[in-house]
Order: sequence, then C-alpha cells, then structure tokens
Amino acid sequence: MGKVYYCLRRSYCFFSLFCYSCPTMVIRMRHTRAHTKNRRSHHALSAPTLATCKNCGASHRPHHMCLECGFYKDRQVIDLTAKKEAREVRLYAKREMIKGQMESIAPTEANAVAGATPVATEEKTNKKDTK
Repeated sequence: MGKVYYCLRRSYCFFSLFCYSCPTMVIRMRHTRAHTKNRRSHHALSAPTLATCKNCGASHRPHHMCLECGFYKDRQVIDLTAKKEAREVRLYAKREMIKGQMESIAPTEANAVAGATPVATEEKTNKKDTK
C-alpha cells in the first residue's frame, strides 16, 4: 500500500491519488501591518514618461510613433489622415445601412399594429366600503 494521507478533517483519505488537498497542509499565520505594507510598497503606480513629437508637438510614448501625426524619428510611418478619412467613410456607410434597415422594418411593424384588434380595457372604479 502507498503513502497514507489524511484530509483536513483528520480522517483517512481513500482517494489519496485523486485528492489535491490531502498531501499538503497549509499553515496560515497572521501578517502584521508592517509586513503587509512592506510587501505592498512596490505596488505604487508611476506616471508614464512621455516624449514630445518634433513634427506636431504632441506628447507620445518614447521610442513609439506619434499617434496624432504618424511620425517617428522625423519620417512618416503611417498616414493617419488617410486612415481617419477611411474610417469616417466606413462609419457613415454603416450608419446609412442601419438607417435603411430600420426604415424597411418600421412599415411592417406599423401595419401589424394597425391591423390588430384593440383589447377592451376595464376602467377601475374606486368604491369605498361603507359600514
């Protein structure tokens, strides 16, 4: 027979080969405030360093392309104006397509509502109990 492991409930574990909590025991100790704060002392966030673009003067990450004009090291890497124009054209076409779909759906819904028979509603009357 193999090793005998005991569960956290201090009973014999028949499933010692399949049970992950049995072989090791976790010792839990309280951390003092000082130890907790010392551990967290490295969690502080720092402001990112930024460089200024020589072409347009905008701030960008160092050793990265400027996101405003597309220049890096005095040469144009990406033509951002053409990309922005293409994006505007694409978004305009998408808005027009959605508007066309809504116009084609709206009349059919209006006909369905107009052809429906109205449901009779009962008016509630307030009656006071008199004794």
